[in-house]
Amino acid sequence: MASFSTYFVPRDLHPGGWWLWALGLAVAASRTTNPWLLSMIFLVACHVVVARRPDAPWAMVFRLYLWLALLVVAIRVFFRFVFGGGGGETVLLSLPELALPGWAGGIWFFGEITAESLLGGLYDGLRLATMLICLGAANALANPKRLLKSMPPALYEVGTAIVVAMSVFPQLAESVLRVRRARKLRGDLGKGVRFLHAIVIPVLEDSLDRSLQLAASMDSRGYGRSTSAGGRSHIVTGFLMVTGLIGVCVGIYASLDSTAPRALATPVLLGGVVIAALGFGLAGRGVRRTRYRPDRWRAAEVITALSGITAAIVMFIGASIDPANLYPSLTDLSWPPLPLVSVMGILVGILPAWLTPPPHPPFPDVSATPQGTTYEGVLA
Repeated sequence: MASFSTYFVPRDLHPGGWWLWALGLAVAASRTTNPWLLSMIFLVACHVVVARRPDAPWAMVFRLYLWLALLVVAIRVFFRFVFGGGGGETVLLSLPELALPGWAGGIWFFGEITAESLLGGLYDGLRLATMLICLGAANALANPKRLLKSMPPALYEVGTAIVVAMSVFPQLAESVLRVRRARKLRGDLGKGVRFLHAIVIPVLEDSLDRSLQLAASMDSRGYGRSTSAGGRSHIVTGFLMVTGLIGVCVGIYASLDSTAPRALATPVLLGGVVIAALGFGLAGRGVRRTRYRPDRWRAAEVITALSGITAAIVMFIGASIDPANLYPSLTDLSWPPLPLVSVMGILVGILPAWLTPPPHPPFPDVSATPQGTTYEGVLA
């Protein structure tokens, strides 16, 4: 009974568990254009983010991904207007057609806009938008600094660059709040395009400065320091890593392309993973590092990762059993069917919202005293 009660003690999950969960949902979204299934994946990701989002700067990035997903769908549908209808019998609008020369490959602008073409653009946009939402959920739930601490030793030599790349975007949301709060304190309440530079430039400068400070502190502490290794070791390690990554790329492409030979799918993918793992293992031997309180995988992390992986596996199985339900026909303008097997697999992805401990509560707010004196600038 004590172990069950301590299971739900507030704590932050291992970031690798969240990323595996999100990547599983993203893979599941990539295997279908059914709007019902894509909407379910979208709702599952949003519900888990709302239930397990920590009170941290990177958690505020999720709303930006929502706007980005909406923009992707709008652009995808808009392109169907600009670059012609693309086939179909149900003509909704006839625009003047502007054909390009023959060297342009038969591309034309505008023309007949059909319902089938717009529906295809909507389906493709929803799939890409859902995949972006899954990645946004991983960024909102996983601590990027803890993820870097859990990286393989072979990747520590490029850790400083990865820190800057991964921490700039999550810091944007916090920087926006800091700049807006500073403008209000100065009495600068201007809005509109004229005052946009007063927000954009300080936000980008603040977020980049904070990321560079983190990278500099890591570099001063010897982050990514490697030992001397022989030339033969470098050649063998590089050969294994490049060969393994090529095998992984070929295997993933063959798995997603139904017309590719099956011999290039699972066997090449597994072989590439094994060879790349050997290369990473040999490269990690040349890195000296110590870990303070390393993150460990527990039952909650396993449940989180398996829930996303299960959703992806069920979608692969559904595509082999009845692909028509996962890829509805564009000639039929009625609502597509709802495959129950795929629905059950997607619903497994919602388990982390209930079967994982809540995030660690934030520290008490000491930015203001009863006298109204703020120490935010000192703490920053």
